[in-house]
Amino acid sequence: MSGKKVIVFLTEGAEEMEFTITVDILRRAKVDVTVVGVDISNVWATCSRGVKICADVKLQDIEIKAQNYDAVIIPGGGGCAQVLSANEKVKSLIMEFYHAKKIVAFICAGTLVAKAAGIPHTHKVTSYVGPIREQLVNVYDYSEDRVVVDGNVITSRGPGTTFLFALTIVENLLNAEISQALKDEMLTCSRL
Repeated sequence: MSGKKVIVFLTEGAEEMEFTITVDILRRAKVDVTVVGVDISNVWATCSRGVKICADVKLQDIEIKAQNYDAVIIPGGGGCAQVLSANEKVKSLIMEFYHAKKIVAFICAGTLVAKAAGIPHTHKVTSYVGPIREQLVNVYDYSEDRVVVDGNVITSRGPGTTFLFALTIVENLLNAEISQALKDEMLTCSRL
């Protein structure tokens, strides 16, 4: 293990690719990933395309403190953004991680959770297009880049940018060499 520990939230309606690719790449990098289910009635969540994914633990059954982790990651999916944006404990935890200078990462509609949690509007962010973008473009320094790193805030666009998003988290959490080794191992494009 790398010694790094990360929380990834999982809800009904989470975007499968954004969730699964991110968790997989982090685990390939030997990061200790805990999948925390939020407002799920079963052990699993039914994601946006009907795929069922199991949580390691439910939010109500774990005590999370930023001091014990290195990052918190919010996948996209409209259902996920809605659930997490409405959950006071999740929003409080995101801000605890943010103020502790831990990585807070959001992809696709997940960037709406950054807004709901209170991530300062001085940050540069990106997100999914259309109505998601419209809710953020006049609030943050908005970018059309595939992945944006601004301090300890990492954001990305959508399913097609998930490999780059996850590898960027690895680079910022560990280092560029490990990120590049994973790119090579997974036979990703030379330019994501």
